[in-house]
Amino acid sequence: LDRSVTAMRTVVAALLPALALAYTPSSFLGQNTNGRAMTRRTAAPSALVMREGPIGVGVIGAGRIGVVHLEALASCPDARPVIISNPTVSKAEAAAKKFNVPNWTGDDMEVINHPDVEAVWICSPSSFHADQIKACAAAGKHVFCEKPIATDLPETIEAINACKIADVKLMTALQRRFDPNFARVREAITNNEIGSPIVAKLCSRDPAPPPFSYVEGSGGIFKDMAVHDLDMSRFLMGEEPEAILAYGACMIDKEIEKLPGAEAYDTASVIIKYPGGKHAFIDVCRQAPYGYDQRAEVLGTKGMIQTDNMYPNTARVYTNSFTGNADMPYDFFMSRYKEAYIRESEAFCKALVNDEPSPCSGEDGLFALIMAIAAEKSAAEGRWVQFSEIPETVVCTDPLNCQIDFAGADAEAEGSEDAEGSEKSSNGFFGWGKKKGKDKKSAFGQAASQLID
Repeated sequence: LDRSVTAMRTVVAALLPALALAYTPSSFLGQNTNGRAMTRRTAAPSALVMREGPIGVGVIGAGRIGVVHLEALASCPDARPVIISNPTVSKAEAAAKKFNVPNWTGDDMEVINHPDVEAVWICSPSSFHADQIKACAAAGKHVFCEKPIATDLPETIEAINACKIADVKLMTALQRRFDPNFARVREAITNNEIGSPIVAKLCSRDPAPPPFSYVEGSGGIFKDMAVHDLDMSRFLMGEEPEAILAYGACMIDKEIEKLPGAEAYDTASVIIKYPGGKHAFIDVCRQAPYGYDQRAEVLGTKGMIQTDNMYPNTARVYTNSFTGNADMPYDFFMSRYKEAYIRESEAFCKALVNDEPSPCSGEDGLFALIMAIAAEKSAAEGRWVQFSEIPETVVCTDPLNCQIDFAGADAEAEGSEDAEGSEKSSNGFFGWGKKKGKDKKSAFGQAASQLID
């Protein structure tokens, strides 16, 4: 296996210049600032040499989240925004001028291949993430990627492996980990202020449901919305979960009931089982008329810690007919988590400058996706789902070529040890089949076994 990995590293290193062009999302092509069609440049595939001074950063995507990250980068002492791209070039230009970024373009590859860019912030639609991560890896650029890394497990594994092969850092942007409130809860657990965690409760409610056009194709409430809470439960508990029970319903927007799978849900509840009987409760809803509602509570053997919902200010009104907060809670997630976005960008830039591990890794993004997929499966089938059921449906013939093994998954479900699909799943580059039987590890250990060390 070690010889195979070494050989693969050698082959991919030789192919890096070609890979930089091969992984090109055609829908993100555009024009330069002069309105002429862009000419592609092949990146020089070499490992970045960290130096003193701010990191040259490029941003892909000038939509809402891209502008939020650009604003955070503009205030980060360890970052120097160099270029931003967007298919609608006028959006990239407007963002660049607002935050004094010298270059803008309609072509994502112009960002990735820019000679002054050392790290790329990927803020494009989810369907482009995997290809853009692979292109960054091929160009030798570090990657900060908005969740998800990819829309399915095979592409997620391939994208993570591409970064490992190229020896570039990959960060998954799960911003709640960097929110001061949630971070303080985690600190109380790690410092043993409340003892060993017993039960965690997480609440996540949006002010108003998104439009039908957003929900359709979003991947559903577990992948699109609850994934943050699923990851947070794992982050707070500090252990890998074992099983999940989820329930979903449509309580707000009846128009989405015709959508497939978890896209038809706007309300969901989840129970997650952790080792030793520890567990977490999650409730999510796409509408809370009183405003954006984000709370956490952890009961430990020595005490409890909880966070209140966030308001724009701490002012309270006292009259003969009302006592309470003067204003409603935040009504938009970007306002609620503005500080978290700044802190996560600062954390990754610090990791780049000091050559430290990514503060929220590609593996963290992979495991969050596994949890979301398991939640959807549980809601659909009305049963507890073991997380180990999810990665066993993936087989990798090499680090950059993974796929869902439907035959193997069906054979496993039927309990057939000799089925053709089951045999196939044990012949992969790392092969889920090697993790079955008495030596089966946790779901997350299985997933990690598909990744290059």
